[in-house]
Amino acid sequence: MSLFRLAFAYARRRPLSTLLVVIMLALGVATVALTLLVTHELEARLTRDAAGIDLVVGAKGSPLQIVLAGVYHADVPPGNIPLAAIETLRRNPLVAQVIPLALGDSFHGARIVGTEPQLVAHYGGTLEKGELWSLPMDAVLGSDVARTSELRVGDRFVGSHGLAEGGGSHAEARYTVTGVLAPSGTVLDRLVLTSLASVWAVHEHDHDADAVAHREVTLALVKYRTPLAAASLPRAIDRETALVAASPAFETARLLTVFGAGVQLIRVFAWLLVAASTLMLFVALAQTLDERRYDLAIMRALGASRGQVATVLLIESLLLGAAGTLLGLAIAHVAMAATGWWLPQAGPLSAAARHFLPEEWAVVALAMAAGILAALWPAWRAYRLDVAATLAEG
Repeated sequence: MSLFRLAFAYARRRPLSTLLVVIMLALGVATVALTLLVTHELEARLTRDAAGIDLVVGAKGSPLQIVLAGVYHADVPPGNIPLAAIETLRRNPLVAQVIPLALGDSFHGARIVGTEPQLVAHYGGTLEKGELWSLPMDAVLGSDVARTSELRVGDRFVGSHGLAEGGGSHAEARYTVTGVLAPSGTVLDRLVLTSLASVWAVHEHDHDADAVAHREVTLALVKYRTPLAAASLPRAIDRETALVAASPAFETARLLTVFGAGVQLIRVFAWLLVAASTLMLFVALAQTLDERRYDLAIMRALGASRGQVATVLLIESLLLGAAGTLLGLAIAHVAMAATGWWLPQAGPLSAAARHFLPEEWAVVALAMAAGILAALWPAWRAYRLDVAATLAEG
């Protein structure tokens, strides 16, 4: 019988203890791997959504709130800004591009964003069906919105008041779907895009001439013409206008710092589970060594070397470690893939389940090292076993 088969047979002789060790290790590994998958995918998405946007300009309020509302569409903006401010920004020699956003309504929880085709081009979006908007009340659906709503090109729908589900509908103003965007892995997937004129038409019910003359947008996404603009443009906007200039890079880094503290606490808990499972494995191997002393002495008497006897315990520990590690990784990836089912808001993160991160190899290595560590003392005792005395004891 090979050493691997013997080690496997020993592990099967104590099924409850073996199962408990494997489950404890699997839970620890799964928690560590899951936090790695979530943080990696979240950081990647935040980076993709903010790529190429140097400033978000909006009404006076929290810079983080402005970035969350304008870049990630995950918060309510502080207010509106005059359309004239967009033209002023565009005339600034330090500015290469300004993309206006008009927010206020939603459709099945997805933001309806009045903007310009530049926004689609900025994120590298492409049409899967139909065409971009050309007339007021034309709308283009992001891939996630099209999938969940089951709307097609030519279908009509109405938006709801506010930026979350549950608001009253604009029954008198119906959008027509003219296109559906292909999946891009960016914020475009979760938006309904239309023209600025559409948003104005929905909210200017009385077609008041004064309202037309003083039209507003909600936010503006700004790209610098030169990196030197970062030194002066934000301060000039904050000081000389009634607007706020927020840096997505700075605010995202601040957000990840706060988020990262919570993630670190979860990882500490996960590694405590791994440590607890290692201790349980050590205790199990130490206990079973006393039960197997006679068997190991027989092996020595039949010609097995000290190293082979010790190796049996190491192999058994590694088998249990490998089983717990593989089960834990499987649990983490399955849980990640299922996020869209039990938590629809986190559905976009489920794409991480299809990737195996380099950091997960470190988790595997550490878990296997824990298995070796747990077996070192029992293996050393097996190596030092007094064959004659053990056989004499019977």
